[in-house]
Amino acid sequence: MLTEERYQAIRKLLADNSIVKLQEIVEATEASESTARRDLSQLEELGELVRVHGGAKRIFSVDTEPSVKEKSQQFMTEKEHIGKYAATLIEMNDFIYIDAGTSTLSMLPFIKAENITVVTNGLEIANILTEMDIQTILVGGFIKPKTRAMIGTDAKNQLKQYQFSKAFMGTNGIDIQYGFTTPDREEASVKQTAIHQANQVYVLSDSSKFDKISFCRIVELEDASIITNTLPEPVRLKYEKHTKVKGV
Repeated sequence: MLTEERYQAIRKLLADNSIVKLQEIVEATEASESTARRDLSQLEELGELVRVHGGAKRIFSVDTEPSVKEKSQQFMTEKEHIGKYAATLIEMNDFIYIDAGTSTLSMLPFIKAENITVVTNGLEIANILTEMDIQTILVGGFIKPKTRAMIGTDAKNQLKQYQFSKAFMGTNGIDIQYGFTTPDREEASVKQTAIHQANQVYVLSDSSKFDKISFCRIVELEDASIITNTLPEPVRLKYEKHTKVKGV
């Protein structure tokens, strides 16, 4: 096996497991222990892992939260494709939840279903839906300036009154071990409540969110289906073992 092939095999092991033993690496790469140790040393120098006694552990990428303005300028084409597909899932008479965020915001121009009601915690989303003459309920609570989302106990309690046919959610990170994550504990709690109140849950995410972790877990991967842009085949196969992934 060539050096780069061994590196890829090690990366795959660490993607599936946070800690990998040296013997597992030897078996996966069909290399000697000395070669495996050299590979680990090289990958550690590249910042891809941390060597531990008897193996290696994965380095997690923990992202902070960008502002709405920053997020709105990232992956614009991908978000448009994702939003366009997500909007086709809305049917006549649906009672749905649309989470605050730029990925979910991308749905709005493509909504065609009639006689729907939308509940949202996003200020911008509520404004646009109102202009579209769509019946809209904005949940109350504290306004989080960075994401312009309504959060807090009041928002959660209001959401518990509803039962949604579908919920369209945003996320900051997607990871096999840690699930869907976001940097803010209060925002994570509101997202959890909305998800628990929905019959079907869709998470809208561009490919940059995969293998990323933020501070607070929202729910496990199996609790939602993912709508994303086209993913590299290895990434798609890895996540399809844990949830439905729809590439658009």
